[in-house]
Amino acid sequence: MFRITNTEQGLVEGLPAADPRITVFKGIPFAAPPVGNLRWAPPQEPAKWDGVRQCFKYLAAPVQPGPEENPREDDVYAKEWSVDTSLQLNEDCLYLNIWTPAKKTDEKLPVYFWIYGGGWQVGHASEMEFDGERIARRGIVVVTINYRVNLFGFTCHPEITAEYPEAPANFGLLDQHKALTWVYKNISNFGGDPEQITIGGQSAGGGSVINQLAYKKNKPMIKRAVIESGMFINPFMTMFPSRSLADAEKIGQEFFEFCGVKNLKEARELSTEFLFKKWDEWGGFPKSAMTWGPVNDGSFICFNFFDAVEKGLIEVPPLLTGYTPDEFNFGPIGADKSEEINTVELALRKLTNSLEKNGNKNKNFLYRFDVPIPGWDNPGRFHSVDLWFFFETLAKCWRPFKGFHYDISRQMCNYLCNFIKTGDVNGLDSYNCFACSKESDWETLPKWEPFSASKNNFMIFEKECHQEEFPASEKIKKYL
Repeated sequence: MFRITNTEQGLVEGLPAADPRITVFKGIPFAAPPVGNLRWAPPQEPAKWDGVRQCFKYLAAPVQPGPEENPREDDVYAKEWSVDTSLQLNEDCLYLNIWTPAKKTDEKLPVYFWIYGGGWQVGHASEMEFDGERIARRGIVVVTINYRVNLFGFTCHPEITAEYPEAPANFGLLDQHKALTWVYKNISNFGGDPEQITIGGQSAGGGSVINQLAYKKNKPMIKRAVIESGMFINPFMTMFPSRSLADAEKIGQEFFEFCGVKNLKEARELSTEFLFKKWDEWGGFPKSAMTWGPVNDGSFICFNFFDAVEKGLIEVPPLLTGYTPDEFNFGPIGADKSEEINTVELALRKLTNSLEKNGNKNKNFLYRFDVPIPGWDNPGRFHSVDLWFFFETLAKCWRPFKGFHYDISRQMCNYLCNFIKTGDVNGLDSYNCFACSKESDWETLPKWEPFSASKNNFMIFEKECHQEEFPASEKIKKYL
């Protein structure tokens, strides 16, 4: 195995993971620090360096509300994942992390490129549930990336548009594209195959995957896609409003006025601390989620994704996608809960139906995560809890998981890894890529058939994995 390898910018050195057969490189820069005149600018090329850069630790996360010592009892996100109170936050945050099981750089292993969620307001690549070691043990190179969030990633302003007419908005999404481009160019030096990249994400990370699939410059770099709880079609209300560039520019102007500055130059001279304080006064996370996010800028985002897929305007690769039953349930205003539908389920059904109608022959695998989750808070199957299971990182969680949870997690991780490798979830229930046992000793995973209009096959993750034909309810059918 190797601990030192090359990149376009220079040599990097990693460390052994908990499993010393895996090398992890943390804090590799994929773009220049977006500070000073590069605040609210497309990501630029990273600087080169001499000698060997030691990539031994996670570097700063994007600026956002930091973890609290005593989070609210009802704040699941803070209890589950955002727990490291020593986390460093900085605008200089454009770094990625790589786990590789390769013994040599020429192995051409499949690659999993992961984008975190958090409503485009919070999140970072070093969250403990995203530890890539268990996936890497299956023979996959895992990459997690940072990108700018909230006002630092999605502010618009007429002066920014004038400065960058070809990329006037969506800097957080452009960061993701920059990282993907860096991986495509450099991952062969880590034993990865640039022609076998699966892009994945959860929640806003899944929404980001959708945006990256629609971005034409990404087409040659994405082989497959994983979207966990990342699609929404809400016929009852606008969860994340569609923002035109002009509307987003007005918000930027209002925010600059709120900060007491007259122009972009003055805004870029403000300290990070002052800007974030004003962001909090402006309304913080709740208002930010409705204010700063992806913008229909006519450059990166040019159309509604679901409409474009329905019209056959976007080529979508094989998909692994699903949801939990307790997330994003909405109904008509004033109606009782009996009228609610799961808006993620609606979206993934509509998407896969549209793909089939337009002659897309890819296998698309859909799941419903219904594993009982333990804990004093009786959390139900809350939004994105399946992250612990797909990354097989349950041991990092405070919840009192039992044996069957670990069995389900192993199987879910194997389904995911099979998909990353081949585009088909089916295969052996293996647990590593190393010569510790013979393939003949491994069992075969329960069969998981792709979804189709005629057979609504879902893999149901409960106390056991089982496939089920799960037709749309009458409530869902109204909106398909």
